[in-house]
Amino acid sequence: MGKDKRYPEKRDISAIVILLATQGMIHLGEIADPLHGKKIMNIEAAGFYIDLLAELQRKTHGNLQKEESSFISDTLENLQKIIFKKTHTANG
Repeated sequence: MGKDKRYPEKRDISAIVILLATQGMIHLGEIADPLHGKKIMNIEAAGFYIDLLAELQRKTHGNLQKEESSFISDTLENLQKIIFKKTHTANG
């Protein structure tokens, strides 16, 4: 079976983080939804993916290499900053 070029070669924790973060960014309206080609804003859905990423961080704590742990932390922190900004800008 040939490899599909749409999917990353590496199947590791960073691929999972990127998957969750991308979905969060789509629902925060930071990048266009690839299915519709438009930016959408769904804070509830974005929060779901951010929460999943936080749970992944919690469940893998102490079991990752330093670079992997930093990647999850940095990605989660960036998403949390964006959702905070979007929710506080939208609410006043």
